[in-house]
Amino acid sequence: MGSEFEAAGAKPTVPALYLVATPIGNLGDITLRALETLRLVDVVAAEDTRVTGRLLKHYGIRKPLISFFEHNQQKATETVIEHVRAGRSVALVTTAGTPGIADPGYTAVRRAIEESLPVTLIPGPSAATMALVLSGLAVHSYTYRGFTPRRPGARRRFFLADAASPYTLVYYESPHRLVAALRDALEVFGDRRAALANDLTKLYEEVVRGRLSDLITHVEGQGARGEYVLVVEGAQSA
Repeated sequence: MGSEFEAAGAKPTVPALYLVATPIGNLGDITLRALETLRLVDVVAAEDTRVTGRLLKHYGIRKPLISFFEHNQQKATETVIEHVRAGRSVALVTTAGTPGIADPGYTAVRRAIEESLPVTLIPGPSAATMALVLSGLAVHSYTYRGFTPRRPGARRRFFLADAASPYTLVYYESPHRLVAALRDALEVFGDRRAALANDLTKLYEEVVRGRLSDLITHVEGQGARGEYVLVVEGAQSA
């Protein structure tokens, strides 16, 4: 980073790429720095312009929006980089949480670094971190693995790669694959202690703790909705 960027304390008045974490549910979780950044940047690159548009409107912010999502991020990254090269400041946000964590953002960070352009993160909510802390499992060392594969065979191999890991394991899963993923986890890991979190920071926030078999029973009885974070204890403590 240039000295001007450092001297400004990563202020959005300096042309740069600002990755801005946004709420994962409760709108009150946005930080003061995030709001300041969104108010002062020239352009906002958003994973879902409709969702981000509602967030900005809620806080009385009006900014030009450009689309930046999984299937256009290579092209959109170049657009973002061109804006910064031209002396503009760009905020990159995802639908919820921290950009780059299971969401678009990585390619833009890499390109900014390659171009020696200033880039920083305005930190904030992360579902993985929240679920890990609330799980009651060891937090001193953990492995974040993101979304599991869709296909059963690939998913079991995915879990198998972690079977001997001594670290707490963190996964994301969608509701329609949740029971199948939990069964695969039980098959690969055995009946380890685990926790399942969803609707974090929302009205019906839920964290279920127990053995993997307990989580399967719970989901089969209650059903599944929304995206989930599955936290599984590591092999040494199993």
